[in-house]
Amino acid sequence: MAGLNKKSVDDINVKGKRVLVRCDFNVPLKGGVITDETRIVAALPTIKKLINDGGKVILCSHLGKVKNGPNEGESLAPVAARLSEKLGKEVKFVADYNVTGADATAAVAAMNEGDVVLLQNTRFRGEEETKPGKAGEKFAEELAELCDDYVCDAFGSAHRAHASVAVVTKYVRAKGGSCVVGYLMEKEIKFLGQAVEDPVRPFVAILGGAKVADKLNVISNLLEKCDTLIIGGGMAYTFAKAQGNEIGTSLCDDTKLDYCKEMIEKAQSLGKKLLLPVDAVITDHFPDPIDDPSITTEVVDITAIPADKMGMDIGPKTKELYAEAVATAKTVVWNGPMGVFENPVLAEGTKAVAKALAETEATTIIGGGDSAAAVNQLGFADKMSHISTGGGASLEFLEGKELPGVAAADDRA
Repeated sequence: MAGLNKKSVDDINVKGKRVLVRCDFNVPLKGGVITDETRIVAALPTIKKLINDGGKVILCSHLGKVKNGPNEGESLAPVAARLSEKLGKEVKFVADYNVTGADATAAVAAMNEGDVVLLQNTRFRGEEETKPGKAGEKFAEELAELCDDYVCDAFGSAHRAHASVAVVTKYVRAKGGSCVVGYLMEKEIKFLGQAVEDPVRPFVAILGGAKVADKLNVISNLLEKCDTLIIGGGMAYTFAKAQGNEIGTSLCDDTKLDYCKEMIEKAQSLGKKLLLPVDAVITDHFPDPIDDPSITTEVVDITAIPADKMGMDIGPKTKELYAEAVATAKTVVWNGPMGVFENPVLAEGTKAVAKALAETEATTIIGGGDSAAAVNQLGFADKMSHISTGGGASLEFLEGKELPGVAAADDRA
């Protein structure tokens, strides 16, 4: 895997140097309060290492989707406050919406060894995420002017060729600086890379979530790598229909029926197990609000979903089947819930899979996104070997794609 031979923070000496660290502080906020600080905690080991080594640590990150230009609701100010508490020292926040303007330059110029500065939300600069090839060259250059070396520790953004993720490295390198990965990136690459390239077998991959379209290449790639592939979530109904079953009003992508048939055949020809739901929890409508606990359900065989009902979760027989497959595994990768897990009544399938993973001796890797949220929510997080901080990035990694944020780091000689 290309990502495994990259220089890390352990390979550079940052004493007295200005180090720009691209973190992933894209945390959920409610009324200006951080509701889940997993990503802040995940960034601490790299930041502490650079502080202890006498670096001048400049942090940057995006937050939110920033649709209508800069706004206080997506400012990184709450992150700076939380980081200050966690590090036990002031993290100076530069509130400038321009990110790299005069305020940032002045704050960096005033830094002593071991100081920490956090720049404003990188997406407040429109050039951050313009199309690859045009990605904010000027913004990337200005970021590079603030530092001597660059550390990418934002796995959750590593699949995007953004100015602060990939383009900045060109300008740091041009002035003789190093571009390395942080501890979090290293850990992500190690766990995901090993699972895909050299797993301890039996290797079981579990894919859920709503859409087959999101997971096309992952399904195909993982079938070649794993011993058993388990399918759940909304996309299982497209597979069910491809097998000739009536699926009622369940979620289905009719344009992907042939693809599902191909994957079923591919599994057979490769001698791999492809496990699909044998029963389903059905309702007569999608819950509104999504967490409405009063929704009525029944369990039916996957071949017997009535025309006016929709599948919302895997049924008890499927839960057992999937748990058995996990119990004998040595490596398990899980991406995507088994049902509408946001609803307590429809979370049982996802819970059963999480519990099976928590109880196995196998190396268990949770591929970010909804699976990570589910594992955290259900209280199983401490039982997993590794929970990825990047949903989209871990999916692209499992697809076998090279991630721009990883590719841009210096190779080890």
